[in-house]
Amino acid sequence: MRLTGIIVASLAVAACNGSRLEEAAESSVSLSALMATADIGGYERAVQSRPLRFPQDHGSHPRFKTEWWYFTGNLENARGDALGFQLTFFRFAITPRTAIAGSPWRSHDAWMGHLAITDVARGSFASAERFSRDGLELAGNSTNPFRLWIEDWSAVAAGSEPFPLQLSAAMPEGSLDLTLSATREPAAHGERGLDQKGSEPGNASYYYSVPRLATRGEIRLGENRHIVTGSAWMDREWSSNALSPDLEGWDWLALELSDGRDLMLYRLRTKQGASSPFSSGTIISRDGSTINLTSDDIALEAREFWTSPASGHAYPVAWQVTVPTQSLELEVRALIPNQEMDLSVRYWEGAVAARGSSAGAALTGRGYLELTGY
Repeated sequence: MRLTGIIVASLAVAACNGSRLEEAAESSVSLSALMATADIGGYERAVQSRPLRFPQDHGSHPRFKTEWWYFTGNLENARGDALGFQLTFFRFAITPRTAIAGSPWRSHDAWMGHLAITDVARGSFASAERFSRDGLELAGNSTNPFRLWIEDWSAVAAGSEPFPLQLSAAMPEGSLDLTLSATREPAAHGERGLDQKGSEPGNASYYYSVPRLATRGEIRLGENRHIVTGSAWMDREWSSNALSPDLEGWDWLALELSDGRDLMLYRLRTKQGASSPFSSGTIISRDGSTINLTSDDIALEAREFWTSPASGHAYPVAWQVTVPTQSLELEVRALIPNQEMDLSVRYWEGAVAARGSSAGAALTGRGYLELTGY
């Protein structure tokens, strides 16, 4: 689903005539259609379920065209002030991978990173992006030991296993230096990790999450430095033509609930404003078992909008979320409204809190919300 930045990365690499990235971004207004019609000759597609394999699947899948590692987290400092972060690594294949050896300057992949930090107590938010390529090892992924990097932004295993994982990234407005430790096994979405997003062959991705990553470290925003603890969520997808051309955007939500369950859901929106029947979600139980949710199981209703003074885009930052089959009702609200990623492609992604009930029992939650196509 999270393909927006990948397309811009490919446009930036393709702009060999010296045209500016901003000019390339002007062509990205119909990113879903561009992705659906992109040349995928020579690439594998997500067409059938297969067992997820770990730790191998934490690493790159170079025979697929697009791939991303999303880290988001809800943290607290010593005073109990809430902070949020996002660090994302995108890989976009320039050409199908071959076994041909060549110059160290040769690049197979374009890479892009997104970084964002939210300081709720001060109402502050900052974001940044970075572009690079795998030639000369400017960016890439290795699996033994696990390492993911775009220049000096990185996610590096502390030992021989992928977790604990050390995240490090900085921008002029702030930085993060965090250690993420796994407390639960990866959870597959869809059919054993094959997550269908359309009716055409390959309109799918391989998709899993690692929720409740115990997190500690330091976050800086402006002149304020915070020693933090909390929980993070890792989202992983890879595909070659995941989206159908009739889609305009999506609303994605991941929540850690106070009863020990985790909830991931997304609504795909068509160009006519309707919800796609391929919208779906997953409930992850405390023991790691999963319940798949179809579009018929999920009801999302926007309750409040915030209009960005930078872009003029209006984003739904408060939602009523209902999952009747699970007797689950939640009100989800942004911790602060201004969490727009004002980058080469604009979208909204930020920390949220939830409160409601499950089968009549009170429930709270925290997590992250992503809004595209607005």
